[in-house]
Amino acid sequence: MAETTAKRALPGSLDTNRNLSQWLDINADGTVTMRPGKIEIGQGILTALRQIVAEELDINLERVKLVTAVTALSPNEGITSGSRSIEESGVAFRYAAAEARELLLARAGAKLGVSIEQLSVNDGVVTARSGGSVTYWDITDNELLKREATGEAVPKSHTLHKIVGTASPRVDIPRKVAGAPTYVNDLDPPGLLHARVSRPPSYQAELISVDLDDVRNMPGVVAVVRDGRFLGVVAEREEQAIRAQRRLTRNAQWREKATLPEFNPRYLLKLQAKTDVISEKADASVAVNGRALEGEYTRQFLAHASLAPSCAVARFDNGKFTVWTHSQGIYPLRAEMAPALGVPPEDIVIHHVEGAGCYGHNAADDVALDAALLARGAPGRTVRLQWMREEEFAWEPFSSAMVVKTRATLSDQGQITSWQMDVWSHGHSSRPGRGPGSNLLASWHLEKPLVRAQTANPGLPGGGSHRNAIPIYDFPNQKVSNHLIPDPPLRASALRGLGSQSNVFAIESFMDELALAAGVDPVEFRLRHLKDPRGRAVIEKVAAMANWKANSKGDGTKGRGIGFARYKNGAGYMAIIADIELAETIRVTHVWGAVDVGQIINSDGLANQIEGGIIQSVSFVLKEEVKYDRERVTQQSWDDYPILSFTEVPEVEVALINRPELPPLGAGEGTQGPVSAAVGNALFNAAGVRLRDMPFTRERLIAAMA
Repeated sequence: MAETTAKRALPGSLDTNRNLSQWLDINADGTVTMRPGKIEIGQGILTALRQIVAEELDINLERVKLVTAVTALSPNEGITSGSRSIEESGVAFRYAAAEARELLLARAGAKLGVSIEQLSVNDGVVTARSGGSVTYWDITDNELLKREATGEAVPKSHTLHKIVGTASPRVDIPRKVAGAPTYVNDLDPPGLLHARVSRPPSYQAELISVDLDDVRNMPGVVAVVRDGRFLGVVAEREEQAIRAQRRLTRNAQWREKATLPEFNPRYLLKLQAKTDVISEKADASVAVNGRALEGEYTRQFLAHASLAPSCAVARFDNGKFTVWTHSQGIYPLRAEMAPALGVPPEDIVIHHVEGAGCYGHNAADDVALDAALLARGAPGRTVRLQWMREEEFAWEPFSSAMVVKTRATLSDQGQITSWQMDVWSHGHSSRPGRGPGSNLLASWHLEKPLVRAQTANPGLPGGGSHRNAIPIYDFPNQKVSNHLIPDPPLRASALRGLGSQSNVFAIESFMDELALAAGVDPVEFRLRHLKDPRGRAVIEKVAAMANWKANSKGDGTKGRGIGFARYKNGAGYMAIIADIELAETIRVTHVWGAVDVGQIINSDGLANQIEGGIIQSVSFVLKEEVKYDRERVTQQSWDDYPILSFTEVPEVEVALINRPELPPLGAGEGTQGPVSAAVGNALFNAAGVRLRDMPFTRERLIAAMA
């Protein structure tokens, strides 16, 4: 019997994309081409990856050229999500570039007649100690990287880094600041057609009849497409497409059903759930008798509320599709579009183009299929399909409503002796490629609909609804249970942080309630229950930044609070202090953040992510919730779904704790829970009012104070 040898595991995404030439080209013109499979969604990831490549190859940043992800060329890195791009793509590029450097040095040594140890590199110029030099560009060829990576090349020590760790300017910012065409919405190739979809009025609406001929005869209309409940128009000009879409919507007769639950997250408590105990421990030496406290915390569905509606461009030629979209996972999307379009995946090429807002599974994948379906109605022409604002609010995948219940006992010495937490939620992922069935909206409305995939949770330690539900504090007795309700009444999927916002909000709000009951300052109370030195360091750092005064009380209108978490219990550490003022509403005036994500790749990019996350989190906790009646989502505009305005943005200060000797960790989604809890705790500190239901609207504040 022949023996089989398992391949050695390679670092990060290199393990599933093992050919070096998938990642890099060393070009004779003095440049290096890098092809990430991760995509830019405003988080600055391409800048950081570029720094890693330049660092390992000892070349100037200006030499590194980026090729945006495309299924025909780029490594398949799955989905850009979970704040894992540096951990997956960054590590892959680090090892690929280190190995490419070794291969180049081997050639240079052979040409100069010296050993590799006698060579040094400066911006691609390889110099021998004994004299003589050669450049990378002199010794490269097309065969250099056409080989499988070994993973044996040793990347540079952090002590030698000159580029990694610096505040390198973002490569994506100049065009955005200049207002140059940047986003998929801006694509305007010659002969472009414009398209719109006419959606059902609600999830379960049945199409009774529709007059298509009336729309076909409108000015500029090129095609009217109907496939089951999927209705769309293609026109020469955008305003013509909008007018035709509105006419088509008026012409369609629908039968609606009242299938949505009451507008209260606690409907979750009435449904059958799949319950898993995700953490349980007991210490017989610690008595659990003592003062018992309980809490219940909720959140409604949240929308992505991207500033620009989702958009995609598609073309259908000779039975094959080309699509341009801001999907976070072009390969999983291609696999899921194929059965909906009735073609093999290799007949679809998907290009990533940035979209204006993402941070989770919004409608970017849905709009790609929409565009392809309508492009099929106008073969040989390029079709631009943009959702309308009301369509985005009604049909994008939301972040699930949640209910979290907590219970704990306090000893006479003010120590938590037992902790219990229960989480109720729908699943937090319905991305393409996440299991059997289809997660693309239009595929459910076709004449031959695809089976709708079930909303699910990514597994722990990352988790979905149970993300960050297990406290990282040290409690001797603990039980945490996740109650998953698989069938959401509204579309549900990933939004920045998934379940961590609600879970950390509950944990950190309850920690303040317990600190009050114990008569201990909230910062001191957290430190009493936390052994992790990195966690303690960020709490102590943010307290120093904000000049935290132990046991200080608010004055009735002003107050401050703290929140802390380690994102996914395994990524970046985040401690937040927020100051608030009370007037007609709650206003967050100042936020401090201390952050530890291990090795920092781009200090400015990291600070950007934290600052943006803080501002978005303030919007979540103060303003945002998806409203619906028994039939449909009722929001259609920014008036219906308010978000934080520019004049309401707090002053933000962020301190970064760099640990270059440690692996880099994800940062972009760590703020949501700590910020939400810090604002809630600040409200109690200011006025003695505890709001446990998000968002903290004026109506809820008035009711609580009354």
